[in-house]
Amino acid sequence: LRAETRSGMAAGRGAVGLRRAWRERRAALLEPRYTPLVAACLCLAEGGVNLWVIRRVPYTEIDWKAYMQEVEGFANGTLDYTQLKGDTGPLVYPAGFVYIFLGLYHATGRGSDIRLAQYLFAALYLLNLLLVFRIYCRTNKVPPYVFFFMCCASYRIHSIFVLRLFNDPVAMAILFLAINLFLEERWSWGCLLFSLAVSVKMNILLFAPGLFFLLLQRFGLLGCIPKLCICALLQVVLGLPFLLVNPIGYLTRSFDLGRQFQFKWTVNWRFLPEEVFQNRAFHVALLLAHLAGLGLFALRRWHSSKDSILTLLKDPAKRKPPSPPLTVNDILWQGGQQGAQIVFILFSSNFLGVCCSRSLHYQFYVWYFHTLPYLLWCTPTTQLAHMPKVLLLGVIELCWNTYPSTVCSSLALHICHGLILLQLWYGTAPTAVSHPPTPSRKRTAMSKKAQ
Repeated sequence: LRAETRSGMAAGRGAVGLRRAWRERRAALLEPRYTPLVAACLCLAEGGVNLWVIRRVPYTEIDWKAYMQEVEGFANGTLDYTQLKGDTGPLVYPAGFVYIFLGLYHATGRGSDIRLAQYLFAALYLLNLLLVFRIYCRTNKVPPYVFFFMCCASYRIHSIFVLRLFNDPVAMAILFLAINLFLEERWSWGCLLFSLAVSVKMNILLFAPGLFFLLLQRFGLLGCIPKLCICALLQVVLGLPFLLVNPIGYLTRSFDLGRQFQFKWTVNWRFLPEEVFQNRAFHVALLLAHLAGLGLFALRRWHSSKDSILTLLKDPAKRKPPSPPLTVNDILWQGGQQGAQIVFILFSSNFLGVCCSRSLHYQFYVWYFHTLPYLLWCTPTTQLAHMPKVLLLGVIELCWNTYPSTVCSSLALHICHGLILLQLWYGTAPTAVSHPPTPSRKRTAMSKKAQ
């Protein structure tokens, strides 16, 4: 009898241990507090994935050779921006691009060592991932299982980094570093890095409306002027060698907002006739829709106070003390999560710009790919709502992996973007959820079992 009792107790303890392990495994997948652990595992896995991709998947030449030809002209002493060009056409990026890719030009033997360049971009991929994970750790909103879809499951993103060597990932990595500085309340350094990212590629300006709103919110109109001067001064310093030779040529080439895109490369407007796609009236309509979206989000989603938005122009010390959030518009403000507020404003500002872009090319996927999990999960999610959000991520990935794009893929992409926008607009404010310590839960379970 004693032996049977002991064996029964051992079996019971084993069952409790298995149940406990299963509960912890589910928690590690579902509870945002486990993000650092899951992030560390995924970063290690990503190192292996990138090495496998570099060694097994053939490299595809698209823009790397043209990049090297463009910066080689500068290395040879050409300072007239209109004379810097490559096989794909003239140089159309600001001066920061020239300096960064000039370093890669020298590091890779004038651009000839493609394999070394791929390893450098693999390192950039891991750095970018670490910066993104640090943002998600600070916001504490996204369940860790979602990060698998943000890492190992995206073929297109790995291709953009290590198989195509585009400049878009360089700009985005610097941008995520700037956001990390904003989260640490280091606004001057963050503005400096933000401006550096703009100097690599202009798509970073899609974050600028959100950043301007945050600066007004933190410092008021007069207080944000020094931060804006930091951004402007860096652009002048980086472009000075070219501005002294041909200022008009530099400005028109590196900040050409009216550049026409080729219809054959568009991912988002394939369902339109080409004459509509190239029509200036269509471009103006998209610009107006973008501005209207920014205005609505600034008034109804970003501005958390009941006071007029014009109070942002005042010095923060002269404003009324903010009242606690009471309406559904006060998204992500509960619990004093200023980091979540910063990330929501910046990510939604960029997403609005992506939705209204005149054209999205395949490398542009990296502009907002790493922000999608936050945009989908920043509002409270029931258990039944997880699957539709994962499905949205899958459909968006499928649209970006359809080459060439089709009428169906571009329409599906717009539908997915529209659903995300609706969630950001109508989503209710998250409620604070307190998780009791794990040991106490275990002791409670054990005591009930003993009874």
